[in-house]
Amino acid sequence: MHKKLITLLLLTVTSLSILKAQITSPPNGDNQKSEVTQYMGFVKVTITWNSPDVHGANGEDRTGKIWGELVPYGLSNLDFGLSDETHLMPWRASANENTVFSASHDVQIEGKNLPAGNYGLHMIPGKEDWVIIFSKNYTSWGSYFYQESEDALRVTVKSQPHAYTEWLAYEFDDRMPASCTVRMIWEKLAVPFKVSVPNINELYLTKIKEELRTEPGFDYQNFVSASQFCAQRKYALEQGLAWAEDAISKKYVGVKNFPTLSNKAKILTLMGREAEATALMKEAIKDPSAGMQDIHMFARSLQASKKPQEAMEVFKLNNQRFPDAFMSLFGLARGYSGVGDYKNALKYANLALPKATDAQQKSQIEAAVKKLSEGKDFN
Repeated sequence: MHKKLITLLLLTVTSLSILKAQITSPPNGDNQKSEVTQYMGFVKVTITWNSPDVHGANGEDRTGKIWGELVPYGLSNLDFGLSDETHLMPWRASANENTVFSASHDVQIEGKNLPAGNYGLHMIPGKEDWVIIFSKNYTSWGSYFYQESEDALRVTVKSQPHAYTEWLAYEFDDRMPASCTVRMIWEKLAVPFKVSVPNINELYLTKIKEELRTEPGFDYQNFVSASQFCAQRKYALEQGLAWAEDAISKKYVGVKNFPTLSNKAKILTLMGREAEATALMKEAIKDPSAGMQDIHMFARSLQASKKPQEAMEVFKLNNQRFPDAFMSLFGLARGYSGVGDYKNALKYANLALPKATDAQQKSQIEAAVKKLSEGKDFN
């Protein structure tokens, strides 16, 4: 019994020594951890690093002594880990642990493919040319255990002068819907590299398809939004047309109204099927859901397409639906002016004038009356 107790105590002491608890302490060298994130659409890019400053731990000013001295040009013997005279290492691109570059989806770095994931970010500094390294190993401490065999990608970029920056930082600039520029900035230097999403439209399309198979797929308005994505990007228009039709007629979901019919007409127009689009819009403006402005704007689009007689009929329809409104009266003035009937155009312009509700409308009508009085089209 005595021997068993001694054995148990020894095991307990051994376990406690192995599982030493550690207190929370400041980061090594007071190089605070930093993180910055940028989205391109829903593609997320994050960089995490420990940030050294130009003034050292004892307050010494190292301006002019960072590049080529504190951070040597080329590869270095770090005299620790896997590094020795025969195994020279890149810079860890900050301080302490690995600088980590994370991408939620596949991206391109300077036009070269980099799969989604987490990467240790290392650099080989140069007086002008810098090599940016993305390593599959992102959990190591610094560059001491870097191995070239773990590289996922290398690109070469040129450094740039930059306004003085005390703390090493990463920033995102030149932000576009599908690209941005990452800049490492420190002291009076910047090292930029471009990150882009080469297939952003396809990513959106795939995500929309997935979402329409879930709860959003039970609301016709989401099919309208999906088709509008295709229209706005002029991308996958056949798929956009299918979604536009789903918004109208999909079982248990579709709703036939002005928004859904006019949405499908827009897709048809983009596909060059103008006759079908016009026929559908004529149906749309007769729907009870069509508002006065909806009808007016369709008539204006017909005028812009050099179809004055068709526009006139739509302006008349709008006035029948909304007989005493400023917009419908002014629409008739536009319609008659467009077909050269300035007498009737002037009549409806004068009828619209007292119904103007603000200075802009009044000024617009007065300018129309002046031109029509001179026998000129005011459209």
